[in-house]
Amino acid sequence: MTDSPRDHQLNDIPETTNDVALIRGLTESRSSRRGFLRAGVGAAGALGLAPLLSACGVAGTAASAKKSHEFDWDAWWQKQKPTDELVFANWPYYLDTSDHGKKHPSLDLFKKATGINVTYKEVIQNNAPFYAQISPVLQAGQPTGYDIIVITNGWQLTQLLENAWLVPLWMDKLPNFQKYASPSVKSPAYDPNSKYSVVWQSGFTGIGYNPKLTGREITSVDDLWDPKFSGHVGMMSDNTELGSLGLLKLGIKPSTSSKSDWDKAAKVLNQQKPLVRQYYDQSYITALQNGDIWISQAWSGDIYQANLKGYKDLKFVIPDQGVMYWHDNMMIPLKPKNALSALSWMNFYYTPKIAGIVADWVNYISPVPAAQDYIRDTLKDPTVANSPLVFPTKADYAKAHDYYTFKSYAEYTSWNNTFNPIIQS
Repeated sequence: MTDSPRDHQLNDIPETTNDVALIRGLTESRSSRRGFLRAGVGAAGALGLAPLLSACGVAGTAASAKKSHEFDWDAWWQKQKPTDELVFANWPYYLDTSDHGKKHPSLDLFKKATGINVTYKEVIQNNAPFYAQISPVLQAGQPTGYDIIVITNGWQLTQLLENAWLVPLWMDKLPNFQKYASPSVKSPAYDPNSKYSVVWQSGFTGIGYNPKLTGREITSVDDLWDPKFSGHVGMMSDNTELGSLGLLKLGIKPSTSSKSDWDKAAKVLNQQKPLVRQYYDQSYITALQNGDIWISQAWSGDIYQANLKGYKDLKFVIPDQGVMYWHDNMMIPLKPKNALSALSWMNFYYTPKIAGIVADWVNYISPVPAAQDYIRDTLKDPTVANSPLVFPTKADYAKAHDYYTFKSYAEYTSWNNTFNPIIQS
């Protein structure tokens, strides 16, 4: 497989003063991508999404999956023709903007380097309903209309993989991923060898707190069970996060847990229930800022952005038991119209410059460690560059845990049935 002239252009992105001025956009307000539930299985959400969740276990695809896995994808890729279009489906507030949100500098630089026009659609507000939208189309063997989609590691991504509804990536076209990607995002447990996906952004789920209200520094998951904080503890209504924290409390790795472990975690979470003020969606951050709660499960990016907005007292901590590490992933659904364009963007993104532009705006964990130097030295933004919430240390990564990867719809249902009653009752 040979490289096209476009591939070489992607590895030679100019660094000019005008480009830097274009991409900063630091005076524009940022909104958290976590304003939209990651898993969508909260107390009310679990009930409202019931019809969608039932669609997650799409049946009758085993034969098509087997056929797809036996398909000659190398030959398929060789037949693909370059195009000057790309349709990119992503979550809201998850890409750098300028001109009051009217422009995306990183996409403008991509067009300048490649000639590819990007139709960028902020159509993913939640994994479950987006999956429910595209799965019947994929099952029918039809194109989704998107060349790239962004899905969080979890049940929906597992279903896309098991049903063989994703195009295996042509890694020869992704030299920047191989060169610059963090070891923490290469070959994740849910997609060994990154065969079908590359990480877009990541984050930690740990503990957020206000030391002025707790009266001490927080170091352990056990602090969320401290009676001294009764009525001022926040927990998440996302049952993936809630159940995983219960497992960490017991010293159990979520990724290798069993049904009996889940039952034990549910028991200890029920014991904590009298201390909990509320099981929150994104609104937990407002409750922390207002002082309604003093300590809570929290997403790293939310605490970072709260600090930027002036809530300097809030802290994020990776507890002694560890932190959950999630990934939002770029992938190509079956029958893309612009497959080579999709690879071109993925490769373009995995450069320190472009990954740095995006990270400097969205403030979640970048999959490109070298973006840190670009943000510090070129963008002159040491606040972001020096934040362990955007560029974690090796010690931080050493305490990061993977989520459980469900092996069947029955397992997924069992998890929901175990932890949803805690949130709903």
